[in-house]
Amino acid sequence: MRTLIAVLAALLLHGGLAFAQTAAAPDPSVQPSEAKKLPLEGANSFTEEQARARIENAGFSQVAELKKDERGVWRGAAVKDGKTVAVALDYRGNVVHSE
Repeated sequence: MRTLIAVLAALLLHGGLAFAQTAAAPDPSVQPSEAKKLPLEGANSFTEEQARARIENAGFSQVAELKKDERGVWRGAAVKDGKTVAVALDYRGNVVHSE
């Protein structure tokens, strides 16, 4: 019985760690039809520093003026390919931009 409990505990711990590592990743389930609706509204738990890092990891530099709006979307400006663009990060970690 102790072995069964130990195995179940290990499985739950492993599953919890896997979820913790992937919970903040961009959502691959966003369908192309939904992509037009990005950034998605929702309760955003990213800090400003985390939002900046996500945007930089998406290939942007000089991220500035980040503010979380009333819809839970981090918005600001950044440089990509030598151009300054508007950037946004939603609660799922999706980074979108417009010129």
